[in-house]
Amino acid sequence: MTLDQATIDRLAAAPVAPGRLLIGADRVEGQNAPLEVLSPIDGQVLTTLASASAADVNRAVAAARAAFDDGRWSRQPPAARKAVLTRLADLIDRHAPELAVLGVRDNGTEIAMALKAEPGSAAGTFRYYAEALDKVYGQIAPTPEGVLGLIHREPVGVVAAIVPWNFPLMIGAWKLAPALAAGNSVVLKPAETASLSLLRLAELALEAGLPPGVLNVVTGPGRVTGEALALSMDVDVLVFTGSGPTGRRLLEYAARSNLKRVYLELGGKSPNIVFADAPDLAQAAKVAATAIFRNAGQVCVAGSRLLVEASVHDDFVAAVAEATAAMRLGNPLDLTTQIGAVNSLPQLQGNLRFVAEAQAEGATLALGGARALEGTGGYYMQPTILTGVQPDHRLAQAEVFGPVLAVTPFADEAEALRLANGTDFGLAAGVWTSNLSRAHRMVRGIRAGVVHVNTYGGADNTVPLGGVKQSGNGHDKSLHALDKYTDLKTAWIQL
Repeated sequence: MTLDQATIDRLAAAPVAPGRLLIGADRVEGQNAPLEVLSPIDGQVLTTLASASAADVNRAVAAARAAFDDGRWSRQPPAARKAVLTRLADLIDRHAPELAVLGVRDNGTEIAMALKAEPGSAAGTFRYYAEALDKVYGQIAPTPEGVLGLIHREPVGVVAAIVPWNFPLMIGAWKLAPALAAGNSVVLKPAETASLSLLRLAELALEAGLPPGVLNVVTGPGRVTGEALALSMDVDVLVFTGSGPTGRRLLEYAARSNLKRVYLELGGKSPNIVFADAPDLAQAAKVAATAIFRNAGQVCVAGSRLLVEASVHDDFVAAVAEATAAMRLGNPLDLTTQIGAVNSLPQLQGNLRFVAEAQAEGATLALGGARALEGTGGYYMQPTILTGVQPDHRLAQAEVFGPVLAVTPFADEAEALRLANGTDFGLAAGVWTSNLSRAHRMVRGIRAGVVHVNTYGGADNTVPLGGVKQSGNGHDKSLHALDKYTDLKTAWIQL
């Protein structure tokens, strides 16, 4: 879908109604004081957001449980669930400009990227699982004579989904679509700095015919709203995308409550590895720049560590810097912008601290390193490249989640592999080489859930996304995502 600047400007001028909780069929105020929503575009108050208390969360979980238990959705025939989810996908497509602009005003992603990555991706995800849900079967076991063994797939019950602020619609759909397709009820908690597009999605779900109570949305700070969800005795499965420290707390809360299953996608420090024999070094440099600087670096799989073979290191880094300097940083509602805003002031301040610490440890600032467009009042940062980053530097080990690229040279394939695996994370990686054997060796040797070869990013719903090590467990996307939202039940029948 294309979107012209005049339409964007018209949608961006519209006032944004205060966000409310969705509990059952009711849009309600939270019991706690509303939160101000600051737009990262200009730092101004965009609207307010309901802030749910623990009691509000418990009401939402109770609504989800009631909806699941009475079968209004869980016992619908697959064809009926398919029809509703397909209608929802169609409504997302119909409202794509509205959803994209609303999301950009809330979280700062550049609009040209947001239109495809947010409503475009979400519609495709709901359509994918709508098509898949009536094609997933149970099994008949090879039992002894006189016994029939049936293996049923059943929905788990109530799913709590906590999603981040960088791509709320896309990542929200990764959780919601398979959970709903399997017949579960869901309580969704968006990030407090990016809730508006998901609240609108929930309204569209009701319009599509999803029964009230099947999808509930609670907004508010994680320390209250998220904690209440994780501690609930009536949530069966918790799915989360976000930071490692928060993921650890969620596991603790699950242990303190009902031992609910917890699936975590916790980000990464993904290596983008460039060998001297890459098929097109100029193209690799352009992709390396977009792999870290699109959406101001706020991408889970961002290629935030650039590992370059020493023989081409200097020329390649110069090419990446040139490609980066050509990218336009600006108002994310401008169609020509290629690098948008950082989501919040605290996030921006944290990014800048990383740069200062890296220089203090001995890294060299090759490009950027400062706040940008301060006169706008928004939260913008120059795309930043630091060279000479050593494996033990904090910048080589910790996730920034901002437009900061750490560059490290390597001598040979063995060192490249050691560097690639030398962090606690294992979400994604990239390898650039013309040597097919080397490509296969690197794919096998790198400990990551996704390894790109001679490209970076762009995988669709046909393949899973998940991490290893401290990047989490479980998978989003593909048919494998359904495993998180279904239980296996054995029927052992004497004939």
